[in-house]
Amino acid sequence: MKGIRELMVVLGGGESGVGAALLAKAKGYTVFLSDKSLLQESYRQILQQEGIPFEEGQHTEETIFQADEVVKSPGIPEKAPIIQKLREKKIPIISEIELASRYTKAQLIGITGSNGKTTTTLLTYHLLKTAGFNVGLAGNIGDSFAQQVLDHSFDYYVLELSSFQLDDMIQARMNVAILLNITPDHLDRYEYQFSKYVDSKFRILQNMTPDDTFIYYQESPVISEALPVKKPVPWLLPVSLVDAPKPGAYLKDGLLVIDNGSHSLEIPLVDLPLKGKHNAINMLAATLAALAVGVKPDALREGLLTFQNAAHRLEPAGELKGVRFINDSKATNVDSVYYALESIPTPVVWIAGGLDKGNDYDQLEPLVREKVKALICLGKDNRKLVSYFADRVPTLFETQDVNEAVAKGLELANPGDTVLLSPACASFDLFRNYEDRGNQFKEAVKRIMNDELRVKS
Repeated sequence: MKGIRELMVVLGGGESGVGAALLAKAKGYTVFLSDKSLLQESYRQILQQEGIPFEEGQHTEETIFQADEVVKSPGIPEKAPIIQKLREKKIPIISEIELASRYTKAQLIGITGSNGKTTTTLLTYHLLKTAGFNVGLAGNIGDSFAQQVLDHSFDYYVLELSSFQLDDMIQARMNVAILLNITPDHLDRYEYQFSKYVDSKFRILQNMTPDDTFIYYQESPVISEALPVKKPVPWLLPVSLVDAPKPGAYLKDGLLVIDNGSHSLEIPLVDLPLKGKHNAINMLAATLAALAVGVKPDALREGLLTFQNAAHRLEPAGELKGVRFINDSKATNVDSVYYALESIPTPVVWIAGGLDKGNDYDQLEPLVREKVKALICLGKDNRKLVSYFADRVPTLFETQDVNEAVAKGLELANPGDTVLLSPACASFDLFRNYEDRGNQFKEAVKRIMNDELRVKS
């Protein structure tokens, strides 16, 4: 471990970067933070108050290359020139997760997957919190892990881990790891090689021991094919929608059945707030993780019943003229859209589009033919969506205006139908992020509902 006055350079001045800078300073490093973009004012003020030198709008290589170690924010790609030069100079690069894990004795529950990890992370945290555990929430969600390690003394952390965060974890060890699924995503960050993305996701297993617990969805073909090669050493607990693994967790006859070998629990799926088969997987995995760290079955039952999911994940956005509007803006890949369409029993007017990430729409075709009566393409460049679905949906409409998309959705839907925003694409062509896209969609729905009320009055 590095000692006093050694230079820690932090690249990126967002939540994770500023948290890493604060922790590194507290642990005796000389710290310098560099961000090629401009910092948010709140982060700029924190750095100034703490006397941490920083720069914004540039990377001064002369200073950065003096680092003994570099903490890289997950948003910076490996192909960025500054990262390539650091690699050439063999200057160690780590993530905020790696740094923070050095300075906590808490048990770490790490959760990853191409889809469902935020819901599963929030649910796992909720299960521990409602059971009275002293637990923090961090990683790809919530407040900086590093700053929480600095400011709090949690006994447990539930960490949502993206592939980008996993890439720069070296010695960090999860006590409980969840791998929900692996489907093509972010391939632009992995040289369009799916195998490299798969390897990234499996890094969650590194450093785990036979005393640790690995929970995974066994029907994910990529996971099932990789397991014999990866040969994980922790205790294995599969989740299934097809079989009844024991120990493990599964869905059978409308019941969630959880059995980790020491404790068991059954609860009807219909009683729970999360809907759809994909959320059954998320709930089964989260309950196994909670059992693994000692949450009792009665407390688990209470936690499952009282959970509320985060926004932008199959979030009800309103109802007008018998038409339901659903905000699933977080669905930024094809697999997420599949889960959304699978969970909706009514005919669907589907709003999709944005910045394509190398999507292959073949897996959606059967569901789209079965359920989608119209496709509204909301993006600057809709050519790929139009080319694929023009002959596969009865009606197709293009727009770059979310208000027009919502109005057209209402026009094309019948009472009992659902207008679903589930984009399958990143949001950065028309919106700041997926939250901005979802919020603008909800505002557009609210606006059209208010207009309807004014007409009636």
